[in-house]
Amino acid sequence: MKIEEISAPGWHKIVHITDGETGLDSIVSVHDATLGPACGGCRVFPYQSFEAGLEDVKNLSRGMTYKNALGGIPFGGGKAIVFADPKKDKSTAMLKALGRAIDTLEGLYYTAEDSGMSEADIQTIREETSYAAGMANNGVGGNPSPFTARGVWRGIQAAVRHKFNTDDLTGKSVSILGVGAVGMALAEHLHGSGAKLIVADVNKNSVREAIDRFGAVEVAPAQAHAADVDIFAPCALGGSINADTVHDIKASIIAGAANNQLKTPDMDQILKSKDILYAPDYVINAAGVISVGLEILGEWSHDDLNQRIDKIGDTLTSIFERAQREDRPTGSVADQLAMEVISKP
Repeated sequence: MKIEEISAPGWHKIVHITDGETGLDSIVSVHDATLGPACGGCRVFPYQSFEAGLEDVKNLSRGMTYKNALGGIPFGGGKAIVFADPKKDKSTAMLKALGRAIDTLEGLYYTAEDSGMSEADIQTIREETSYAAGMANNGVGGNPSPFTARGVWRGIQAAVRHKFNTDDLTGKSVSILGVGAVGMALAEHLHGSGAKLIVADVNKNSVREAIDRFGAVEVAPAQAHAADVDIFAPCALGGSINADTVHDIKASIIAGAANNQLKTPDMDQILKSKDILYAPDYVINAAGVISVGLEILGEWSHDDLNQRIDKIGDTLTSIFERAQREDRPTGSVADQLAMEVISKP
């Protein structure tokens, strides 16, 4: 196994891990460790280039710094990626090699589930290192996806309250881009609240399930952002709000589970100029990592977790109100609040 450090100004530590025997090719990025060891999921994805993967893991780890700070858990921001197709390339040997590599960081980074990974995969990694979390044990912790979905649902309620001055989601239309583990659980919450659903996913089985269970209407993934709805909920990979899509958005609210929803920082101001209320992604989707953090700390309980998840709506309301008072984009306000937490002595 070969572990090489990558120089990246502004990041605490980035390492490139390769293992010829198992085919592992991975990057672990720790953006900041001011509040504590870094915590964030591991994504398995067949990136088109090393540079694309490096850019993604850097952005993801930076988002985790802000997410953990505003989520109220004592962890810095970290993320890992594996260059692989999760359906074809991922193997037990590869995951164990990743576990051994993470162990060499001696607690600087805790990994957990993300796109392309399962709870069983994390359990395999845990066989090689204690720095892995997100696994159910006697009713404690487990797959963070349902918790993330609940937090996004609570965040959507807060956004609707701010934008439409109502707590009622009945009849509100939502376009969900990505009905995987989190998106499907979110659809269930929204359907139970009376919302009308439009869904899009490259996985047709997931789309059919959403149609059968929730009476959803299908739209092509490339058109999900442009649907004539009240709320657009990006729940797939990042970058769905970009120069090619932003001017087609008809929704009044953007609130979803995806990380790095804004392809470039200027999208924040553009959304404001279009009077679209954006729920900063790392605030609204923080419930999963809050669960993982409490699991690591040995402080996990259903009641405490649900209380923390329900406060995500309160945090977003504070951001929305401050952005309105100061005539600023919501993402900019969230970034400032996170840095205020990190910079406290």
